[in-house]
Amino acid sequence: MSDITINNILDMLPHRYPFLLIDKVLEVEAFDSITAVKNVTINEPFFQGHFPAQPIMPGVLILEAMAQSTGVLAFYSHKRQCNSDAAYYLVGIDKARFKRPVGPGDQLIITARLTRQLRGIYRFDAAAHVDDELVSTAQFMTTEMEGVR
Repeated sequence: MSDITINNILDMLPHRYPFLLIDKVLEVEAFDSITAVKNVTINEPFFQGHFPAQPIMPGVLILEAMAQSTGVLAFYSHKRQCNSDAAYYLVGIDKARFKRPVGPGDQLIITARLTRQLRGIYRFDAAAHVDDELVSTAQFMTTEMEGVR
């Protein structure tokens, strides 16, 4: 079930245009999993230079969209907003793999599952798909930090 709108995402993540890479949440289950969407359009600023003749979404930005999804899951699970005293920071990415390019008109469907939580460190397995075809996978580690804002 999801009741997360773009306004809720803006409340949970500190990112803003052009770096907010999550448009919508389809499903979320606290302390378990999330399914989010990134609509990739030709208007993305990175397409001006990557690559103008054949636009491809940079792999690091696909990973960033996946990481932002884990951030939404963490904030949602703890019923917090980014303007609270807490923030979730990315502390590691492991086993990142890219299977195919992503371009304008594609819709990234991002899934992430919380696989471990120990002393404020969270580990997630995440994947991104376009049209049911696997685009990327990675493991993410985040930590919650308070009083750093």
